[in-house]
Amino acid sequence: MPRLLDAFCGAGGAGMGYSRAGFDVVGVDIKPQPRYPFEFHQGDALAFIEEHGHEFDAIHASPPCQAYSSLQALHKHIERADLLGPTRDALRRVGRPWAIENVIGAPIESGVYLCGTMFDGLRVYRHRWFETPFLIFQPAHLKHTMRAYAHRAPDGRSRKEIYMDGDSFASVTGNAGSYAGPGMGIDWMIGSELSQAIPPAYTEFIGRQLLASLLCEVG
Repeated sequence: MPRLLDAFCGAGGAGMGYSRAGFDVVGVDIKPQPRYPFEFHQGDALAFIEEHGHEFDAIHASPPCQAYSSLQALHKHIERADLLGPTRDALRRVGRPWAIENVIGAPIESGVYLCGTMFDGLRVYRHRWFETPFLIFQPAHLKHTMRAYAHRAPDGRSRKEIYMDGDSFASVTGNAGSYAGPGMGIDWMIGSELSQAIPPAYTEFIGRQLLASLLCEVG
């Protein structure tokens, strides 16, 4: 089974998709990830890529996205790490097939744009770019609308929930695992982890095409 390094892995949304596509997944993140569902190493992801990336058949990376998030406009006083460029440079030096995932607004050079409307069973739109050096099919992006509601959470904090076309949601704050998890196809994370995760369906889609590309190279 081909091995894939899941860098900046978080709690494993991306890793689960690659596993379902047929990869043996190993994750690395600077923070402890007690619910990560595969082999995990705590450490600096960029250093791990440089030191161990050549040991894998492919590499996925999800560097911090806050510098490019639309919410950054509300927190301009906070300096955010910009690791997308250094991550791309490290992946190119290693020379393995790779994919970088990040938010809309990130300086992605080429790749595909994914949304939950492209996948059966998802109730989230969570738009994400995937930059890759290999060709990936771009699914059609269905038109959708949003409605936003604000209400008081049980702990007294205000919480806004943004819904898309009925009961699907775009993003949530607070511990929303009871409905955000099923909507994203994730059943092992808590709310704070879900807020940073992507649906496994995204990377299963990417991973199947990556695996086909690897098999073509071998053949």
